[in-house]
Amino acid sequence: MPKTFCALLLLTLAAALLPGAGIKRVVFDASTAKTEKFESEYVPTLFHEWPVSEHRWTLKELNPDLPSDWSKHQFLVMELRSSTSQRFLLRLYTARGMRALRFHQFGGGVWIRAAVPLAYFKSQSQEGQDLAAVFNKSRNPFWMAVVGPFGSIDKVEALAVAMVAPVGKPTLEIRDVRLSNEDPGSDILDAVPVVDEFGQWIPAQYPRKIKDLDQLKKEWAVEDQSLQPGGFGYCKYGGYLGTQAKAIGFFRVEQIDGRWWFIDPDGHYFLSVGVNGIGAGGATTRVQGREKYYAAQPPADLPPGSRGRRPGAGDFYGWNLVRRYGTGWETKATEMTVRRMEAWGLNTARSQLAPERPKAYAIQLRSPRSEPTYMGMPDVYSEEFARNADSTASTQLASLKDDPYLLGYFIGNEPAWPGRESELVDMILGGKESQIQSRLKAFLAQGDTPARRKEFVLAAFEYQLQVSNQAARKHDPNHLNLGIRFGSLPPDDVIKLARVFDVYSHNIYEYVPDRQWVEKLYQLTGKPLLIGEFHFGSPTRGQASALMQTADEKERGIAYRYYMEQVASMPSFLGAHWFAWSDQSITGRMDGENYSFGFIDVTDRASPDFIEGVVAANQRLLAVHSGKAQPTTRKPRVY
Repeated sequence: MPKTFCALLLLTLAAALLPGAGIKRVVFDASTAKTEKFESEYVPTLFHEWPVSEHRWTLKELNPDLPSDWSKHQFLVMELRSSTSQRFLLRLYTARGMRALRFHQFGGGVWIRAAVPLAYFKSQSQEGQDLAAVFNKSRNPFWMAVVGPFGSIDKVEALAVAMVAPVGKPTLEIRDVRLSNEDPGSDILDAVPVVDEFGQWIPAQYPRKIKDLDQLKKEWAVEDQSLQPGGFGYCKYGGYLGTQAKAIGFFRVEQIDGRWWFIDPDGHYFLSVGVNGIGAGGATTRVQGREKYYAAQPPADLPPGSRGRRPGAGDFYGWNLVRRYGTGWETKATEMTVRRMEAWGLNTARSQLAPERPKAYAIQLRSPRSEPTYMGMPDVYSEEFARNADSTASTQLASLKDDPYLLGYFIGNEPAWPGRESELVDMILGGKESQIQSRLKAFLAQGDTPARRKEFVLAAFEYQLQVSNQAARKHDPNHLNLGIRFGSLPPDDVIKLARVFDVYSHNIYEYVPDRQWVEKLYQLTGKPLLIGEFHFGSPTRGQASALMQTADEKERGIAYRYYMEQVASMPSFLGAHWFAWSDQSITGRMDGENYSFGFIDVTDRASPDFIEGVVAANQRLLAVHSGKAQPTTRKPRVY
């Protein structure tokens, strides 16, 4: 055998035995990416063109044993390591079209094994009662957003990873790609722990990451000394001093000179500038079954009130509040929240935070339930539903009906079924016996068509709103019904049913709501608009970048200002509530979601760059909505 051949053979064998042999490594680079058009998930007819850095492999390039028919298998199993927390698309290219889901690796920088259920490529999930529960699917070291497109997977030709608008030039490595009918489990394969005692991702390095408690205490002290009330011109209720309309002692809505306003109890014009969960922790995460991931866990003997004492869960944000405030931490943390609200121009909370320094607040009524419930649609025709609606309203509203600081109440959030009415009908028909099933069968006996199915579902939804609304009015005739915070893109005939509310609420995740669409919402409902949720995040704090991404913290502040001022210039605008107060846990909330979108991070600190944009916007809202100032036109940088 020739020496040169022997040498080549030895080199080949050695390479095969090296750690990392067979690894596919890609770099996501916006400068060399192709542009793709994406339809907005929240605003119809609105499209974005983003650079998409995609890398595609044939099945044989990944594993010669991979078949083209994946329909006979349950899991796609692979090992991968991303250098970033920024999400990417996992795409299957088939002879019948592309299938896809969004993949979020916690933190990044470590090898993980990911077992992805192939069912998530075939059809939309039916598990869960609201949109987040239907879309989000959690695994130990990552989570997925099951968003499609969906379809058959019996003729798979290639697998691809694609990152939309990559920040920097992140890398992804992938190896050991195979199919399985058994779930091998998803886990971190590298050294653990990966989460430190402050709730931060150990492998990630980023600006303002806390190294020790002394550093954290110094930064807390700087904020404590610097917080001062801002110049927003608010009265005690958060309305604008110097404006005046009829006062009735409670919040109401009125159209004045073609523009809608909340009117506060003293008759001042009011725009609701709030944050969902303000003052509450958002860093609760599942610890049970992942104990090795954490360098330390919130102790079981934390002072009463800490959410870290939930069985099987840990609350690192709560633990950091205990570190900051010690005994009586909850009261002291609330005082700090009120100070922040006054410094940043926030005038609406999630509940009455501090009775001695009250703020306007909106509450979420618990949805009356009656089993079975499918994608947010309960058995509305059962006696149990009517009883629960009355009981829920009585329990939550009876003691609040005379409180002038209560802005109003929401009666639901993001039902998952709109646009999936025929599918919902199949779920009801295939479920257990119920009143709604009996009525449905009798209705379809007269004809089963897509139109009739939708007619039945809309009638049931209208009845659900009627019962809930009447119960709320009965126990609280003084306050505004802020409606259901719709999400995504419900059909027009669903939106029209919101006419029974005082205010139309919609969660609109976009860089700015489309002006013509906002006007259409007003034409459909006849009601002014309160935006129930919006946000921007960046992948620069070791976490996922939220539904709407910006390049960094400075751009987050610019995005807040652009969104708020632009929407404030629209006549039907009443206010907007950011989601959410604090970042989610680095290892995800209970459905896996781990967004970096908070006013506050897990260590109870705000980003000065972000807050600068918040304050600048909130100081201009009155002038912009009054038509006396033009909104900013500066758009945020996304990557």
